[in-house]
Amino acid sequence: MTTAPAPSPADALELLLAGNRRFVAGAPQHPNQDAARRAETAPGQRPFAVVFGCSDSRLAAEIIFDQGLGDLFVVRTAGHVAGPEVLGSIEYAVSVLNCPLVVVLGHDSCGAVAAARAAVADGVGTTGYVRDVIERVTSSVLAAQAAGLTADDDIIAEHIRHTTDILTDRSRVLADQITAGRTAVAGLSYRLADGSARLVTTRGPVATAAVQTGT
Repeated sequence: MTTAPAPSPADALELLLAGNRRFVAGAPQHPNQDAARRAETAPGQRPFAVVFGCSDSRLAAEIIFDQGLGDLFVVRTAGHVAGPEVLGSIEYAVSVLNCPLVVVLGHDSCGAVAAARAAVADGVGTTGYVRDVIERVTSSVLAAQAAGLTADDDIIAEHIRHTTDILTDRSRVLADQITAGRTAVAGLSYRLADGSARLVTTRGPVATAAVQTGT
C-alpha cells in the first residue's frame, strides 16, 4: 500500500466532484479498478472519503463519483438515517483510517422521504422496522415544513442538512476532527436523471474554491 499523504478535506471534496463531473459527462476514467490496485490495497486501506448515503440502488458511490478500490469508505442506510452503527463506522473511518472528508449523500425521489411526507400529511404509516426509518426521517420533514419548504428538492436538502447536524452533534470524535481541521463534512444531493451531485451544506475546513465547484 502506498504511503502518499492524505489529501486535505477541500482536495478530497474536489476529487469527488471531479469524478462526478466525469460521470455526468459520460467520460468516466474508472480509476483504481485493475489487478494492480487490487494487489496494492490488499494489505490495507487508505480511503480519502467516507460516503454515508441512502441505500437506493441507483446511488452506487464508486460509480457516480468515478472512483475505485480503496478510494471510498461507504456506509449506506435507507434514507441515510444515522444510528449507533453508522456513527461508529464513520468514527472508525476518520479516527483510524484518517479520512479527511465525510459526505452525506441524499437524492431526489427518495422513498424514505416520500413515506415520511405521507405519514405527516395523511397519517399513512407502515409496520416493522421500516417504521423506525420513517420516524427518523419525519423530523426532517417537519423541520422543512416549519420553514415553509414544500418542494421535493428543498425537503431533500433539509434532510441532508439534518443528517449532517446529527453526525456532528452526536459524534464527539467527528466534531473534534473537524475542530482540529483534519476532517470536513459535506452534504450532497444527487439528481437521478442527470447524475449530478450538488453541494448542499458543509462543516469544517472546506476551501471556497472546492465549495464553488460543487454548486
